[in-house]
Amino acid sequence: MEILNIILIVLLVITSIFLTLLILMHKGKGGGMSDMFGGGMSSSLGSSGVAERNLNRFTTLMAIIWGACIILLGLITRFNA
Repeated sequence: MEILNIILIVLLVITSIFLTLLILMHKGKGGGMSDMFGGGMSSSLGSSGVAERNLNRFTTLMAIIWGACIILLGLITRFNA
């Protein structure tokens, strides 16, 4: 069980880094914190290209893996104690 715990922690760290980078790569949609600092000038608010859709899909996949790691680590901790 210890090796599974180590694998999940490593996977959690890797997905956390990738998830942070992927979220930062998204375009700002306006109306939020980005407007306060001058990032609110966007020409195409509603449309997104193929790259943006693929980025959304990959971000969602990373978020699902990240959440699954947290849930599995919690279950392992709960039932090992």
